Amino acid sequence: MGRLLAIITWTKDLCSLFCTQSSSLQPRPDPAVQEAARSGQTLHGSTGSRCGDGVMWISWCLWALVAICAGDQFRDEAERIMQETPVIDGHNDLPWQLLTMFNNQLLDEKANLTSLAHTHTNIPKLKAGFVGGQFWSAYTPCDTQNKDAVKRTLEQIDVVHRMCQMYPETFVCVTNSTGIRQAFREGRVASLVGVEGGHSIDSSLGVLRTLYHLGVRYLTLTHSCNTPWADNWLVDTGEDEAQSQGLSEFGQSVVKEMNRLGVIIDLAHVSVATMKAALHLSKAPVVFSHSSAYSLCNHRRNVPDDVLKLVNQTGSLVMVNFYNDYVSCQKEATLSQVADHLDHIKKVAGAGAVGFGGDYDGVSRLPLGLEDVSKYPDLVAELLRRQWTEAEVRGALADNLLRVFEAVEQVSDHTQSPEEQPIPLDKLQGSCRTTYGYSEAPSFHHQPRALLASLTTILLGLCLL
Repeated sequence: MGRLLAIITWTKDLCSLFCTQSSSLQPRPDPAVQEAARSGQTLHGSTGSRCGDGVMWISWCLWALVAICAGDQFRDEAERIMQETPVIDGHNDLPWQLLTMFNNQLLDEKANLTSLAHTHTNIPKLKAGFVGGQFWSAYTPCDTQNKDAVKRTLEQIDVVHRMCQMYPETFVCVTNSTGIRQAFREGRVASLVGVEGGHSIDSSLGVLRTLYHLGVRYLTLTHSCNTPWADNWLVDTGEDEAQSQGLSEFGQSVVKEMNRLGVIIDLAHVSVATMKAALHLSKAPVVFSHSSAYSLCNHRRNVPDDVLKLVNQTGSLVMVNFYNDYVSCQKEATLSQVADHLDHIKKVAGAGAVGFGGDYDGVSRLPLGLEDVSKYPDLVAELLRRQWTEAEVRGALADNLLRVFEAVEQVSDHTQSPEEQPIPLDKLQGSCRTTYGYSEAPSFHHQPRALLASLTTILLGLCLL
């Protein structure tokens, strides 16, 4: 604001100087002007009009400068807010990039996160973007389902832990809302693990509990494939067939166990039926860690308005995805269009339902103006320009997610008995599976017919001797 007032004062002085100099000029007398003066008329081109034209020209310059300074003002205001309330982003795939680029070898010189190239995320970019909290994605593709999904998920969780160990001045691994607030005070990035895809638990409640003990604090119920207990978004496009009509009985047990443990339920990637089933069943608010508004871009990965109304009713959260295909439904998109999604979700579900889930390092196309994680302040400045209040901005940055996380923690109850009923054996696939627990292990004690047959064979052999 001080910069803007200074420019207005400078412009006023410039106008006064211009008019003073114009009136002091003594041009050669123009007969037409003299005649007009005698008749009381004013002609264009007289000293007065020259002053007026000059002031008009300077006025246009002033408005341009005001626009520039107003933009600077919103950016300055965004940075001021973010210094106190840094952004918590719902989904970043840097661990996947570390796998594909370096096979998770973080000691590789090129994997140094202070100088990491060809990614949307590194330490300098995180600092420039005022990122104070990040759910790092422990992701493994759908083709690992019924194979090595659990192993690969564990390896990606390990990558996040090692990031915190190797860069303790930047990252601190936390598992609760209190840890996030403490990281804010320390100026470090609160690093949490989100597992992206229910196939990562291999239909096992025991694996789910183990992942919780390893620090996982959200689980996306599906990725872009059905699990034996939940349907994914491709069901809504017709590319997959519904198997669970949202959530199967075992899928409901997964949701209940996540509530009991204190694991946030993430509904990005799931079908609309799964969204509604989980929203109705969960005792705690849920999140969409990286999804946008279906009404603005009719992509089935986005959240339709009727679901947004359920988000409002349950105190849940939609963290807007920046992927162009989900923002504009085209290959190109802009920062302004991302702000449109934030506006729409705020309008339908309320200001408390909005967050950021950029999907950086997990997508190939990003909007102009949001090319990497350093650009968050520009998006916040755009929201301020659209007259979002400071409280609404702080909510989108971090407070909404913290509210949801705290509610999940309050609902959790480790004194309650865990869900134990396993998924039916006929729902499982994969030729490498054993069936221990579902059927008795082979033994003579449990198979008397086999024992009798063996004894008969032995006796016959003795008789023939």
